[in-house]
Amino acid sequence: MSAIQKIKGFADLFPEDSRCFTRMEAQARATFGRYGFGELRTPVLERTELFAKGIGEETDVVGKEMYTFTDRGERSLTLRPEATAGVLRAAIEAGGIEPGRATRLYTFGPMFRYERPQKGRMRQFHQINAELLGSPEPAADVEVILMLQDFLTSLGISELCFELNSLGCRECRPDYRSALTAYFEALDHEKLCEDCRRRMHTNPLRVLDCKVPACKALVKDAPEIGQHTCESCRGHFAAVLALVDKAGLKYTLNPRLVRGLDYYQRTTFEVTSGAIGAQTAVAGGGRYDGLVQLLGGPDAPGVGFACGMERLAMLMDRPEAERPDFFLAVTDTREGSGAVEAAVLLAHKLRLRGLSGECDYQPGSMKSRLRHAGRIKARKCYILGAEEHDAGQVTVKDMEDGEQLKLDIAAFD
Repeated sequence: MSAIQKIKGFADLFPEDSRCFTRMEAQARATFGRYGFGELRTPVLERTELFAKGIGEETDVVGKEMYTFTDRGERSLTLRPEATAGVLRAAIEAGGIEPGRATRLYTFGPMFRYERPQKGRMRQFHQINAELLGSPEPAADVEVILMLQDFLTSLGISELCFELNSLGCRECRPDYRSALTAYFEALDHEKLCEDCRRRMHTNPLRVLDCKVPACKALVKDAPEIGQHTCESCRGHFAAVLALVDKAGLKYTLNPRLVRGLDYYQRTTFEVTSGAIGAQTAVAGGGRYDGLVQLLGGPDAPGVGFACGMERLAMLMDRPEAERPDFFLAVTDTREGSGAVEAAVLLAHKLRLRGLSGECDYQPGSMKSRLRHAGRIKARKCYILGAEEHDAGQVTVKDMEDGEQLKLDIAAFD
């Protein structure tokens, strides 16, 4: 019978990979906690309408990439393709959002999108998200951007490029959409990819984000949103840039920067790195005023970001496993001697003292045991042979200097 294999686009994370994720989560908790953010855990499964309404019916995520199914109660459910909508749903349901009072939340976990698997992009992927709700001030945008910078720096990731743009608001965006649509209508549509021929009518801003070379060439002369934003949006973005400058953050203005989800407006940003191949986004976010109200909550603004954990892991140095304090080897092979039971109990006593290590009671030579203890970089090797067991003792070998001594097992009680 053939072995069952994992699903394409889904990965197993063994300890060497999981250590990167554990470090990211620890640094996120430490960094975000200093900014007053609290951790929220939301379900991976939500009602489909949450994402259709929040992300946008015309986005690629909703239109082509969601894992959606009907359950036995005839409800349409979806594995979350992103975190923001679920965070807002939870905060609204708990009555935790009030205009004028900042609510700061972060979360991390798996997301699901049906895409072509590639380096750093899987069908089950993991994100770290942070959301600051309730504050319309430019300072909130900057605080979130600086928190993201602090977090990435804490991971030892450098040489990152921050790109900033303003996407306008509900009042001025329609004018820009009309200008874009008119520009695209005048192009040779056959030179646009199939997705962009559809997007030019349903979601024209997404055409600017197309990675197909022919499309990128055709849109390089498209109108820039800065020519169409209202006075309020221009003032907001100017205040953001002024504060970012004072904070000393290096960035570039990218008038072509848009986000793949419909809810973004005003400030938007992306962090890219060229260290994993082509210039690749590792984090991004922006302001989404109006989304809370769209999902049934109060008219409260919001700003946040998401980091792709798989991509961040590709930029991080691999953390080494923690050195175990001990390796306990049972070499008493006499049947019924009780040495194995004594070793298990001794290992338990060591762990209760805060030490970490393995208890090896499988058959094997002492030479192979010591070799394994060296391979896992154990600080000490505890040896329980027939002589030691009969005397109620254990031999302790220091793996650094080779010194050995015998200790009474009762001393560990």
